[in-house]
Amino acid sequence: MKVGIVVPFSWSFWGAVNEHAELQAEALRRLGIETRTIIGNDPPGSFTRILHPRLGRHDEPPAGVIPVGRSVIVPANGSLSNIVLSPGTLLEVRRALERERFDVLHVHEPMTPVICVAAIAFAHCPVVATWHAAGPLRWNSHAVHFWGFLMERVDYRIAVSEQARQSAERFFEGPFDVIPNGALIPPRADPGGREHRVVFAGRHDPRKGLPVLVKAWPEIHRRTGARLRLAGADPLAVRLVLARQRVSDDGIDVLGLLSQARLTEELLSAKALVAPSVGMESFGMVLARAFACALPVVASDIPGYRDVMTPETGLMVPPGDVDALIEAVVRLLEDEPRRRSIGDAARRVAEERYSWDTIGRRLLDVYGLVVDGRPAVPAPLRAATA
Repeated sequence: MKVGIVVPFSWSFWGAVNEHAELQAEALRRLGIETRTIIGNDPPGSFTRILHPRLGRHDEPPAGVIPVGRSVIVPANGSLSNIVLSPGTLLEVRRALERERFDVLHVHEPMTPVICVAAIAFAHCPVVATWHAAGPLRWNSHAVHFWGFLMERVDYRIAVSEQARQSAERFFEGPFDVIPNGALIPPRADPGGREHRVVFAGRHDPRKGLPVLVKAWPEIHRRTGARLRLAGADPLAVRLVLARQRVSDDGIDVLGLLSQARLTEELLSAKALVAPSVGMESFGMVLARAFACALPVVASDIPGYRDVMTPETGLMVPPGDVDALIEAVVRLLEDEPRRRSIGDAARRVAEERYSWDTIGRRLLDVYGLVVDGRPAVPAPLRAATA
C-alpha cells in the first residue's frame, strides 16, 4: 500500500501538524507502508527572509517529502500559520498525484487551501482526512461556502481530540473518529538525575502563553534557582516579550527552533515542562511529548489540555494566572520524590495512549476499510500468516 500524506503548511517551519505528519510517516513505514508527504517548502534565500522573519529549517527536505510551493504567513486561530496559497501549487499537486498513484490520500486540515483543497479535488483514490484545530475556526464558514462540496469526496473523517471533533462538527457532518496525536517515545527515560531546568516548548504565538511564563519566571527563578529553557520560540520574539514585560533574561536560555532529536534531549534532561497556553488548544501535543520523556507537566487548565492531563501526570493551573503558575512550578521542583513519581506515571500514560506504533496500526485499519472494506494487515503480520 502507498499512502500520500498531505499537509497545507510549510515543511520549513515547525508546528504540531507538521510534527504529526512526520511521525505518522515514520510509523507507517515501520509497518511496511510506502509513504510520500506533499507539503510546502521555503528554501533559503532573500525572498524567504522577506516573507518569513521567523527562524526555520531551510535545508533540503528529506526523501519522501514532495515540496509543492512557498508559503505565506496567515493569522488563524490565535496563531501565525505558514500556509501555501500560490495558484501554481494547484498544478504541482495535480502532477504529484498523477505521478505517485497513491492507494490512499491522508489529508491534514482538509479544508485549508491550497494544497489540501487541491489534493481532495484531484484525488483518484480514497481520501482520509484529519482535523487538528479547535476553537471558533471562523474561516471554516468561508471554506464551506467556496469548496465545502469537496467534503463529499472524504471517505473517513478523523479528529485528534474531542475538542477538535466538536469544532469540526460545527461546520461539517460526521461521524468523526477520534484518533489522538502520537508522541515520539524515546527507548528509555528516567525521571531522576535531571538538570535543574524547566522547559517551554512551543512557538511565540499569543495563545501559547509565553508572556505569562515570562512574567512568572523571576519569582520562580528566585525561589528555586532553576533555569528556563525556551525551545521553538523565535529568539527575536522572545527578546520582545522580555522587553514588554520588563523582565531580565537572567536564568533564561533561548534555544530557538530545535530538531526532533535536540528537543528530545532537552525534555530528557529537564525537571518539568511548563505549558501556559491561554486557550484554543485542541490536544496538547507537547504534553504527550513530555510524558514520553518521563517529564512532569505544569499546564493551563483549558479544554484541549484536560483531555491529555491526568492527576498523576502533573499540575494544572487557571490560564493566565501568574501567581498560580509560580506556586505550581515551585511546589513541583521542591518535592523531588513526588516529581519523580509524576514523571514515572507520565511515561506510562504516554506508552499506553500515545505510542505511534499503536496509532499507526489504527490508521492502517482505517486505510484498509476505505480501500477494500476490511482492516489492513501490517506487513510483518502479513508475512507471519502467509
